[in-house]
Amino acid sequence: MSGMKNFIFLSPNFPDSYWRFCAALREQGVRVLGIGDCPYDNLSDALRASLEEYYKVGDLGNYEEVYSAVAFFLFKYGRCDALESNNEFWLERDARLRTDFNIPSGFHVQDMKPVKYKSQMKEKYRLAGIPVARYVLAEDFSVCREFLRKVGCACLKPDNGVGANGNFKISNEEELRVFFEKGLTGYIMEEFVNGTVCSYDAIVDCLGNPVFETGNITPHSLMDIVNEGATSCFYIVKELADDVRDAGRRALKAFRVKSRFVHFEFFRLDEDCALGKKGSIVALEVNMRPSGGCSPDMMNYANSVDVYRIWGEMMAKGTAGYERGEHCYCMFVGRRTVRNYKLSHEQILQRYGEHLKSYGGVDSALAPAMGNYHYIAVFDTEEEGKAFITALSE
Repeated sequence: MSGMKNFIFLSPNFPDSYWRFCAALREQGVRVLGIGDCPYDNLSDALRASLEEYYKVGDLGNYEEVYSAVAFFLFKYGRCDALESNNEFWLERDARLRTDFNIPSGFHVQDMKPVKYKSQMKEKYRLAGIPVARYVLAEDFSVCREFLRKVGCACLKPDNGVGANGNFKISNEEELRVFFEKGLTGYIMEEFVNGTVCSYDAIVDCLGNPVFETGNITPHSLMDIVNEGATSCFYIVKELADDVRDAGRRALKAFRVKSRFVHFEFFRLDEDCALGKKGSIVALEVNMRPSGGCSPDMMNYANSVDVYRIWGEMMAKGTAGYERGEHCYCMFVGRRTVRNYKLSHEQILQRYGEHLKSYGGVDSALAPAMGNYHYIAVFDTEEEGKAFITALSE
């Protein structure tokens, strides 16, 4: 990867903080070329300063338009060394562009099924020796009914889906019948796992070695957050648990990850079950991009580092180094405008001002999972952080 010259970054303006990825590349001497559907004049000054050139398309979802933009950059600047969006929504499109233009770094079309389809992720996790929830493809009512009788409770999810959108919890035959009456296709039916979601987040170098590692914990079910409008909350841990680190590193090898920022999700079991003892780790899914929204900034707050710089150096040089400073727990709470809370905004500022790192509105595209208005704060202990989450959620 050393000697990188041209990097095409797609949708560099979303989320807002992603301009920092572009700036980190530019600081390494890389020419950064942006493609997006936002008018150039609406880009932030910081993003414009990070780009050599920007190509506006009418619709990022129009492959022909984006293809023409990449072709223009290759004609003008020569070979492209890497192309990324770091965005789950565009991962398959990114892979198609790399394949069509023979861009060496990153996943190509033939690599995508195991990293996008939950049913195929499970096979890779099994290779890594990590337990996975049992499943069937939701194609036949009788098969699903028999599976539900076996496992007792199940979740129905798009096999190729993002987040908890379109997810359903099924506990009886009538609920299953209602699902099938919707006529939805491309779903997977998994046994329900009573566990707390935790993650392994890493920046991985060109040889597949993690150069930065951290993780988060989501106390509430993302499915409940999205489907029931519950208050969104999660936090970056002060220290990554050894068993999560071990599972994450084994998964990196099984999925043959190189030169990427990744977010792998696991369950820590809340009770003994067929998958393992209480407290053990079970695979959930992989995300071959950074954890969403403001998570990279939270990683910085929790670890006193700059993950954008680490990633930029890794992409430019093949690997990267850093010195970790003071570390702490970094908590996120996303509140809903449709709910009334005990603490007002002014009271939150008064009570937690010295702990707050950021607060403000959430982009509407992220609001279903992250709420409409966020607060990010740091604490020395997990107990203090959990008390902050509870106080802002009531």
